[in-house]
Amino acid sequence: MEAVIFDMDGLMFDTERIFIEAWDYAGEKIGIGKVGYMNLKTLGLNKKEADAVCRQEFGENCDLEELRRYSKEFISNYYKNNKVPVKKGLYHLLDYLKERKFHLAVASSSPRWEVERHLKDAGVFEYFEAVVCGDMIEKSKPAPDIYFAVCENLALSPSVCYAIEDSKNGLLSAYRAGCVPLMVSDLWQPDEEVRQFVTGIFEDLEKVKDYLETKEI
Repeated sequence: MEAVIFDMDGLMFDTERIFIEAWDYAGEKIGIGKVGYMNLKTLGLNKKEADAVCRQEFGENCDLEELRRYSKEFISNYYKNNKVPVKKGLYHLLDYLKERKFHLAVASSSPRWEVERHLKDAGVFEYFEAVVCGDMIEKSKPAPDIYFAVCENLALSPSVCYAIEDSKNGLLSAYRAGCVPLMVSDLWQPDEEVRQFVTGIFEDLEKVKDYLETKEI
């Protein structure tokens, strides 16, 4: 194995809970009530795919631009006063992989400006050779396109790349691209379908490091 590709939200950073609060805030602002549950329904999707899910949930007349505007307002206010919350084991895992000369990359459905901001705020941007984001590809996870793009950037076959994800859409995307998927559970717990194809399921990134160390023996 030569590379490790990371998802971002819910995997490197504990952002999913912030997104739930943002959805709740935005839903109440536009009069549809708390809709934080939509975060789980849209995990791993880019803007286009997430909008389609929202239209199905709330109807064509729902003002998605207003929903998004209030959500961004909440998140912007949050980050004015708080740094991005880093998930347990991230720094240890990155240092371990860098020391062992793994190629590192990011495959995130979030927009590029947001991904780069979080990576830089956490001081980890320089670890990654390639960063591919949701607004850089046509088809979102669970389609394999984002992982194909990352592997092309790294000039590596997917078969030599671990992909670490926390959502079903992300894991399916990695698996369909031919990567070796590892799951770190966050808000969503693995179902039977995912258990059939993931190589490992871990409670945090520290446990991923422990697993990779055993592969060296």
